[in-house]
Amino acid sequence: MSSTENADNTPGTPDGSRAPAPAPAPAPTTNGDISFWYAQDGRPSPRTPLPGDANADVVIVGGGYTGLWTAYYLKKTAPFLRITVLEQRFCGYGASGRNGGWLYNGIAGRDRYARLHGHEAAVRLQQAMNATVTEVLRVAAQEGIEADVHRGGVLEVARTPAQLARLKTFHETELSYGEEDRELYGPRETAERIRIADATGSTWTPHGARLHPVKLLKGLATAVEALGVTIHESTPVTEIRPRHAVTPHGTVRAPYVLRCTEGFTAALKGHRRTWLPMNSSMIATEPLTPAQWESVGWEGRETLGDMAHAYMYAQRTADDRIALGGRGVPYRYGSRTDDDGRTHPSTVRALHDLLRRLFPQLPDLAVAHAWSGVLGVPRDWCASVTLDRSTGLGWAGGYVGSGVATSNLAARTLRDLVQQDSGQSGATDLTTLPWVEHKVRKWEPEPFRWLGVHAMYATYRAADRHELTTHAARSSRMARIADRVAGR
Repeated sequence: MSSTENADNTPGTPDGSRAPAPAPAPAPTTNGDISFWYAQDGRPSPRTPLPGDANADVVIVGGGYTGLWTAYYLKKTAPFLRITVLEQRFCGYGASGRNGGWLYNGIAGRDRYARLHGHEAAVRLQQAMNATVTEVLRVAAQEGIEADVHRGGVLEVARTPAQLARLKTFHETELSYGEEDRELYGPRETAERIRIADATGSTWTPHGARLHPVKLLKGLATAVEALGVTIHESTPVTEIRPRHAVTPHGTVRAPYVLRCTEGFTAALKGHRRTWLPMNSSMIATEPLTPAQWESVGWEGRETLGDMAHAYMYAQRTADDRIALGGRGVPYRYGSRTDDDGRTHPSTVRALHDLLRRLFPQLPDLAVAHAWSGVLGVPRDWCASVTLDRSTGLGWAGGYVGSGVATSNLAARTLRDLVQQDSGQSGATDLTTLPWVEHKVRKWEPEPFRWLGVHAMYATYRAADRHELTTHAARSSRMARIADRVAGR
């Protein structure tokens, strides 16, 4: 996630509802400064830029989760490999250092993969994602990474009749993909876990954990360097071509060049329309008092989401704040990204209003920090992993906001593809998953890209408002129209 927003043309709250008219909220103590996670844990010491032309066996472009996990698994599997990671700012500057801290088993595009490759292929993909949550926690423990992890699962809540209908459908769909340990709750059982206003039901999966994304990122970068991987920061890659990663400081030549740039992919030459940098924004509150937590519940510290079309996501942090996110301005013209995560005040107000709608028992809870970021969205909203054997170019991403876990599965898959191509191994369970070698068309040129994305989210918000005010039992037709515009 990441982005500076110059204007907010989205009325109401991110869940589409109209908030009551409380007194204007004071501005957050900090707006931008990358993210709350960096403000809390501190920015890393800078690593040296690329000193000039260099050679490697594998060059990885992007120092976020995908790039670092890929370097980690490649080096663990083949210690002899010379691996170089190139990062334009510092490791974790993008989505990996700004996300909501959801380590969970969601993956973008699963239903489409079921249609393209069959249900059983999509079940295998889902099972791999379920196992990935455990894998990330295993490596973190093995490497001594303290990332404020709490495995409380994922709780997704419905607050209107239409949301409840979607939640029940979603629950049944997840069961059909093999999630036998998922549970469905009514209003009373939901309130026993967390007291959210107007909650009509919820669904819970154990395949999820809350974590501090920057602590995980820093620990992973340290582990990668300890293995002998070279990381160069302040080294923007301007062009990727077969066996070359071009930077202002020099060119790194390698048989394999792996693009792991997610929401910042559009900055690369020839990739302006490959993945769309979708904006998402977050707030973190001041710490709650014990009495306030008594009124909220949330003792299980589940990661929290809802069933709105313009959905929210939240966690109870290790230091007892609420960190909550949702869409503000969804996209900046020309696939632009930001400098420091600063968020427009109207988006901060909208998220604060949503927080008060969810928890009216906390009317005076102040916002301490607001920030934004970009996530990578392919035109068909499907995450994918690819290695072109003829050129040595590989890439992974398009996680559509679920990258904390998906990046790990993608990295292990990239590792296996490189090993397979180099003759070190044959096909594996990961290289035969249905998202491997998936192809998708590019996004439309401007201004159609900007118009389409803004129209889509305006329609989703209108659908949420309609469902909230009418208490309709079925999802609004407007949301189905937005789905068609989105290409989902």
